[in-house]
Amino acid sequence: MYDLTIELCADSDKCLYEQIYDYIKAEIRDGKLLAGERLPSTRSLAEYLQVARSTVEYAYEQLLSEGYIESRPYRGYFVCAMEELFRMEEPGKPYVREQESPDQARPGEVWEYNFSPHEIDMSGFPFGVWKKITKNILTYGNSDLFARGEAQGDYDLRETISRYLHSSRGVNCRPEQIIVGAGNDYLLMLLEKILGRHVRIAMENPTYIRTYRIFQSFAYDIVTVDMDESGMRPDRLTEENVRAAYVMPSHQFPMGTVMPIGRRMELLKWASGAPDRYLIEDDYDSEFRYYGKPIPALLASDKQGKVIYIGTFSKAIAPAIRISFMVLPRPLLERYRAECSFYSCTVSRIDQRILNEFIRDGYFERHLNKMRKIYRAKQELLLRCLEPFQREYTISGENTGLHLILTAKGDVTEAELLERAGREGVKVYGLSESMVEESNRKATVLIGFGGLTREQIAEGMVRLQRVWL
Repeated sequence: MYDLTIELCADSDKCLYEQIYDYIKAEIRDGKLLAGERLPSTRSLAEYLQVARSTVEYAYEQLLSEGYIESRPYRGYFVCAMEELFRMEEPGKPYVREQESPDQARPGEVWEYNFSPHEIDMSGFPFGVWKKITKNILTYGNSDLFARGEAQGDYDLRETISRYLHSSRGVNCRPEQIIVGAGNDYLLMLLEKILGRHVRIAMENPTYIRTYRIFQSFAYDIVTVDMDESGMRPDRLTEENVRAAYVMPSHQFPMGTVMPIGRRMELLKWASGAPDRYLIEDDYDSEFRYYGKPIPALLASDKQGKVIYIGTFSKAIAPAIRISFMVLPRPLLERYRAECSFYSCTVSRIDQRILNEFIRDGYFERHLNKMRKIYRAKQELLLRCLEPFQREYTISGENTGLHLILTAKGDVTEAELLERAGREGVKVYGLSESMVEESNRKATVLIGFGGLTREQIAEGMVRLQRVWL
């Protein structure tokens, strides 16, 4: 129950009780007051609006008589449930609440099988462990936990992250270089304050389109660089005279390319060619590698302080865990402290403490090992289901990540593939959604497997086989 902010006009042709009546009726008809919602008492509303109680009572009585509200003994006044309302000013035309657009509808409500490359499997999430850590922190935590924390994030968490990066990604960094934030979007916005506006930056094409749009909002001068089999081409960076390059060397999205060490060294050499050049490393999906040895991060090979590293726990743990981190090279760290350290950390200190204990006590490592086995089994199933497709399609991206890439060998278009899949209740994702500029590539689709069960993967692929082969 909330107070009703009703603007009463003493000079109106309508008396005060009619104005109150009209306002509440309109709120109910427009769906702003919902069925079952409790209205303020006549005394409370009268005091809030500074009118006589009888004025509010007259308005409520009129609403009662017309069936808009009901009175429940000893409880107050409540909005009635009405299956269908009719506007008085449009006789015969039923009131219909606006529906959400198809883009806003949840995939599960539209598609029987949604092969999203962004979904993860939450069935393996250690709810019991997370609950136990949370309970212990709230039970035994001290009052300091509810005070304002450090701008870069709590030191204990940053120290734990630095140790995790050393053991899993080969990175040597100090906790002082790490900034914790609520998601990559925030960290990129903070980076814009550090690097400045109107930076000329290179991005791969195709790329992670969300980051591209964020850079657009910074008024960055974005140059797209086509990829070869090793990833972004360093020679193009020199030709385009860019100041920064955004790369995903461990698992390029959406193509799934793993950048070899030779290409990484070429990029580092380019960045070292001028004082204010930087590489922004988005370590996308680096945790889920299924074949071969783990590949160190690009930052692990950086000896000149040229790599800005961005990582997140959203994909490895859960999307709701909006905790990401950025590792700044020392020259930019000094700039951050001079110009941006007044920005408060955007992650709750309680969430930081929970994550810190989750990683520190070994739960995160065990969770990752468990999820790698789950995802590898799903990927192997998907690859088996794709065997009949190999004659007409090329399959790639199987080394790491949560999706595979299917490229048609024939003349079928991407739109045709998506339309045929949709007729079968199957959602797949076209590569064009990640393209910044048009390309003459063959029709290519992304098939994710993270958020589907093994049964859903098998059945969905049976349906695709019916319409794609």
